[in-house]
Amino acid sequence: MRQRSSRARLLASVAVTAIFAAGLGGCQTMSDVTGSIASKTTASAEADPHQAAEVAGERYRADPKSAEAALAYGQALRASGQRSQAAAMLEQATIAHPGDKALLAAYGRALVDNGNFQQALDVLGRAHSPENPDWRILSVEGTAFDQLGRHDEARRYYASALKIAPGEPSVLSNLGLSYMLSKDLPKAEEVLRQAYASGKADARVRQNLALVIGLQGRFAEAEQIVRADLPPEEAAANVAYLKQMLSRKDDPRTARAGKLPVASLTRPE
Repeated sequence: MRQRSSRARLLASVAVTAIFAAGLGGCQTMSDVTGSIASKTTASAEADPHQAAEVAGERYRADPKSAEAALAYGQALRASGQRSQAAAMLEQATIAHPGDKALLAAYGRALVDNGNFQQALDVLGRAHSPENPDWRILSVEGTAFDQLGRHDEARRYYASALKIAPGEPSVLSNLGLSYMLSKDLPKAEEVLRQAYASGKADARVRQNLALVIGLQGRFAEAEQIVRADLPPEEAAANVAYLKQMLSRKDDPRTARAGKLPVASLTRPE
């Protein structure tokens, strides 16, 4: 029993680190959540992210003074996994367009992707104001605080976001992962179930719930959630990863080496 409990705590810690690094466990960029920039580039990125990044890059180079082109290029770079490049490009864009809140928000989000959490908080704080807060940015700020180990502060940001967008599943998902990061798995499940019950919940919300349930030893239930959401081949791969995680011994060397493929349980943004 003690070994299982210890393993669950270790896996919870490793899992959340991997999830946040891979895309914050369901927390999307500010524009991605609402579809406010639902361009053809975004649609193409789902089919071929690298091609979409090339197309967006061509548009940006053709008009480097365009804030809109810079924003689209930054999002396309992130979608293709080129997150360091996205951060570097968006940094230059914010210098060229000081005060552009959409670019500041995108740059801050890219900084979170790259693990620059304190710098991200500084940038994101300039992307909106207390008089006109943006729940999407508040949620991303919460994830940065969580990664810094400041969970109480993170949850205050999630609470503020939920006051603006009650029941928003992406915020609830981040809140659930916050509890998971602090090893409160029952509370994490409670919050993630709220997100899961929303008609707006996407695949990542459901996979996060499956992960939390699996970490508590209820693998059959977790497997059912995984299989109900994904195509057969992808579901089988995710189930295999869950089995691998839950069967591993407590080996800090494995955790540090990042050998646990938990991030595969969430879909990339």
